[in-house]
Amino acid sequence: MKFEMTEHGFVTETEFGTLEISSNEEKGFRPYQLMVSSIAACTGGVMRKILEKKRMPAQSIEIEVKEVVRSQDDASRLEKIHFHITVRADGLTDEKMPKILELTDKNCSMYQSVANCIDVKKTYEISK
Repeated sequence: MKFEMTEHGFVTETEFGTLEISSNEEKGFRPYQLMVSSIAACTGGVMRKILEKKRMPAQSIEIEVKEVVRSQDDASRLEKIHFHITVRADGLTDEKMPKILELTDKNCSMYQSVANCIDVKKTYEISK
């Protein structure tokens, strides 16, 4: 992957199309949005695999970003992210969900990359 500077940020070509990244939200994805998206998508993908292995295949997983807190210093680093996960899977219960979340965190590479730097809070609900 190669990133090239543009007037408003950086651009790269992927097999799925052009990805434009900029600190100006009107000109491309902001870097923190990509990081939050990566953690959310990784979480959902890992959770889906875990549910399949436990013979509770997910009919749907939705991950809503409820909160993103960035520091007030010059770097505006990510301090906290709150994801609310809504899952529909046959046989999934509130008693099983803490273990599913624990396994998801353990096996999600994006979460593990930031676990000691960013407070990632996850709440959930099981839909019927």
